[in-house]
Amino acid sequence: MPLTPRENLIRAARRQGFEWIPIDILLCDSQVNAFKKNFGDIDYFDWFGVDFRWVTLIEHPGYTDGRQLFRRETLPADTEIDVLGVGHSKGSEAAYHMTRMHHPLQGCESIEEILKYPLPVFNRAENQPLFDRVNSLHEQGLAAMCQMQMTIWEAAWYIRSMPDLLMDMMLGDEKATVLLDRITEYAIRRVKLYTEAGVDILSLGDDVGMQSGPLMSVDLWEYWIKPRFKSVIDAARKINPDVLVFYHSCGDATAFIEGLIDCGVDILNPIQPECMDFNQIHETYGDRLSFWGTLGTQQLLPFGTPEQVREVSLDRICTVGSKGGLILGPTHLVEPEVPFENLVAMKNAARELYPKK
Repeated sequence: MPLTPRENLIRAARRQGFEWIPIDILLCDSQVNAFKKNFGDIDYFDWFGVDFRWVTLIEHPGYTDGRQLFRRETLPADTEIDVLGVGHSKGSEAAYHMTRMHHPLQGCESIEEILKYPLPVFNRAENQPLFDRVNSLHEQGLAAMCQMQMTIWEAAWYIRSMPDLLMDMMLGDEKATVLLDRITEYAIRRVKLYTEAGVDILSLGDDVGMQSGPLMSVDLWEYWIKPRFKSVIDAARKINPDVLVFYHSCGDATAFIEGLIDCGVDILNPIQPECMDFNQIHETYGDRLSFWGTLGTQQLLPFGTPEQVREVSLDRICTVGSKGGLILGPTHLVEPEVPFENLVAMKNAARELYPKK
């Protein structure tokens, strides 16, 4: 009997063989509009043959008036404040979805202010739709994947600011301990609810790499972030030992891979080819780790030819071999400059060696 998409994705992610190469893709708004113009109002996940769907819990800001969180800054008039209380003001039209971030605890010197900072709130009763959605996807033969990237490090620095949080960490300041512990507790509550709902893949992550190397020292990460991150995964695995853990980090995350495996990560995303060598990473870690993405959105997809996209895609597929360990896709959101022909070339390459039944 043929595998369902859910079964195929899970087997590929566990390196247990597969019937077809799983694909992932996320289009920016202009790409979605162009897709609908050509194909009608259909789900582009269906068109590309994506084996999973995203699910999300319902949560609410812990604050009433977000602007009151910014005690040391006057926000621009157009600033939008997200569920974490982080401000986002608009740049130029050329920035598309990019925003300038405003950090409510930047410059804070008070432990009490950090302790009282209002993190998002949610409850089980209000999230029955999450449980229903996961069950519906499973009935359709699709996998369910939650979005919990910005798990600890990023959520904390978004609130505190990166310079302030790094300084707190390097100085061993109690402010770092209090904030990171609170963010970890929040992440654990979220991951428990998602796992209880039956998601197949937990999408966790924090950007720890720049294109020139690590964003922080491995020692700093291992002291402050690793044990907290591991506690999040451990909390999920107490509920479902088989849940798959996906970890996202842009940039060069090579120095952290061993530590991530220690924490229980199963899948690394995106393996950014501008600064990570996929074949080398696979040779070193491919028996313990699977890979998601790998096709560059800075060079290959926007500026390569369809034949070049095909060649790189086939190389990725042949590198992992018949056991799997690859979910093929762009390394990030597909921006407006990517020709649709290159996305089609990716899809066709994935089906060339292993046609989807």
